[in-house]
Amino acid sequence: MRVLITGGAGFIGSHLTDAYLQRGDEVYVIDDLSTGSIGNIQHLKGHPRFHYTIDTVHNHPVTAELVDQCDVIFHLAAAVGVKLIVESPVRTIETNVRGTEVVLSLANKKKKKVLIASTSEVYGLSADVPFREDGNLVMGATTKGRWSYACSKAIDEFLALAYWREKKLPTIIVRLFNTVGPRQTGQYGMVIPTFVKQALAGRPITVYGDGKQSRCFGYVGDVVGALIKLMDTPEAVGQVFNLGSNVEISILELAQRVKEITHSDSEIVFVPYDEAYEEGFEDMPRRVPDITKVSELVGFRPSMSLDGILERVVDYQIGRRTAAAD
Repeated sequence: MRVLITGGAGFIGSHLTDAYLQRGDEVYVIDDLSTGSIGNIQHLKGHPRFHYTIDTVHNHPVTAELVDQCDVIFHLAAAVGVKLIVESPVRTIETNVRGTEVVLSLANKKKKKVLIASTSEVYGLSADVPFREDGNLVMGATTKGRWSYACSKAIDEFLALAYWREKKLPTIIVRLFNTVGPRQTGQYGMVIPTFVKQALAGRPITVYGDGKQSRCFGYVGDVVGALIKLMDTPEAVGQVFNLGSNVEISILELAQRVKEITHSDSEIVFVPYDEAYEEGFEDMPRRVPDITKVSELVGFRPSMSLDGILERVVDYQIGRRTAAAD
């Protein structure tokens, strides 16, 4: 099979690329490297079944050619990370909505199956935990820039489902819940690589707010395996799936766990949201998925414990620090 992965030089995209190549498929990647990194796919250069293009999906002729060459499409290219979203709301909205429009319209010409990577952020301020795919989405005020990302990804979902219902383009939507693992950067506010880097460097571990907010962290290897199974499953078309771990931990407990695993002397310090992001920043107290739907359809079960995830991230960051020192 020939697979196109937009955002394929990103954290999840590069792991998905690895998995398809290991399976024996051919992979085409397009990435503008705005948040992805050539380092994530450096090890694949020269692979006979790997092809990459450094460009944006907004480039119609380039993306059209790649869509024509491939059998299925994973649309992962998007603005990511709370920090980027708060600092660059225009870029966030345009990247997410316009990029998805381009991919879906081009895929529709040849009816190529598309999996759209959405996010747990679309649940917004909903308190109906655990979140179900058919639950209501509760958005914050439009004056709060933090919700621009959630709204843009919700529009992506509406558009993908509209293409399926109106034009019979086979689409699948996956809402990812804090996918983590090696290659993830803390540059845009991702909490685990940020905590690990701070702990290894002996710097203060910065917890935003009071640290009582809780999240669930899914291992990238588990998530990628499920993405491939969903793409291979005809019954997944036209549906929305939560994907990630359903094991909950507070951010303060996470910081303490990182400190223990790294044997760090770092102090844990609390930073107000207003100082970390913007005045009036809003966050969700809990974000927990109901993963019944994806479990029943493709047998998804998170296999990696949080400690296992943290150990792999720590090993990766130590390796990067060693390589940089050399």
